[in-house]
Amino acid sequence: MNCTRRSFLKGSLATIFFSNFNIPLHGSIQSPKKNIVIISLRGGMDGLAAVPISDPLINKYRSELILNEKLKIDSDFSLHPKLKTLHSLWSKNLASVVHATNIPYTNRSHFDGQNIMQTGSLKAYTQKTGWLGRGMKSAGLYESGLALSLPMPLLLRGIEKNNNYYPTWMSLPKREIIEIITRAYDGVDRDKLQEIYNVILNRPLTMQGGDESLDSLSKRTASILKDPLGPKVAVFDLEGFDTHTAQGNESGEHAENLQDIDLIIKNLFEGLGSDFNNTLIMTLTEFGRTVEQNGGNGTEHGYGSAILMAGGILKKSQVYTDWPGLNKSNLFEGRDLLSTIDARSVYASAMSSVFNTDFEKIKRDVFWNEDVTNLSSQLFKS
Repeated sequence: MNCTRRSFLKGSLATIFFSNFNIPLHGSIQSPKKNIVIISLRGGMDGLAAVPISDPLINKYRSELILNEKLKIDSDFSLHPKLKTLHSLWSKNLASVVHATNIPYTNRSHFDGQNIMQTGSLKAYTQKTGWLGRGMKSAGLYESGLALSLPMPLLLRGIEKNNNYYPTWMSLPKREIIEIITRAYDGVDRDKLQEIYNVILNRPLTMQGGDESLDSLSKRTASILKDPLGPKVAVFDLEGFDTHTAQGNESGEHAENLQDIDLIIKNLFEGLGSDFNNTLIMTLTEFGRTVEQNGGNGTEHGYGSAILMAGGILKKSQVYTDWPGLNKSNLFEGRDLLSTIDARSVYASAMSSVFNTDFEKIKRDVFWNEDVTNLSSQLFKS
């Protein structure tokens, strides 16, 4: 079988993580169960390509990246043609976009940006846990988590007993597995680290597996999330959004990456059935791209991007934005789409809605009482 580099990357880098924090420490099981799915887009998704605006300035900035085919969603914005499922959900009030948004990070380093997008902090490498893990802990949700890779992603860390769904690491000597875990959980107390060792090393053979396609992973994710007593949190991890050259328009590298997002949404929508009404899907990325194309018909690391969302927990289909404009004077440092909405406000509001937890508690426990805004009533159903 001919295996292209891209098809290999889909199988090896499109990993999926589950957390089984489903039962509250106090009270009864939530009914109906609400699910949250985060699609992490590593490399910096170009929000202006995913959700283009009808502004003649964009033609000036991006003559080689212009979309001739767009999926209209309102008088100002459209979706990239590869986001067909998202567009079809728009008419059902099951899709939304938050535009001109990002985490509060402007230095354009993948390493620092990806650390901050997962921890939710203002400075890289200052936190050992992720905002999603802390959010689940704040909501009093517990039990072991499941992941399809070792180690557990930083985004989900917050409770030490998270487990791994199908590591191909089982063929490694036990000593090497322990070394990997120790490096990954640097700073965790010895007793808690021992719990992590015990969970992973005593995993049954049925929890082993191998590489799967993104299509297969997303379909299986839907079946797992449908279980009323199963995981309620899933995190997809996609790479390839660092499009410095040959970014493309209707086709090309960025278009293929957007198609991957749409495939996940499509399979979750079809596989979850009525449970899609109690599910929220959101994207996460470390930064956007420059407004102007570069000499290689690509874009450089930028600032503002967009959050794509789908699911029945959304209040309605809308482009929620405080649009800053594309005039040179309105761009961040004269080159990037300005971020006017702290993405952490969106994620905090989402966790408050999905976990049925007071927003102020999430703000305090997860984001250290920093200046994040409650957008729950604007974005999500009560």
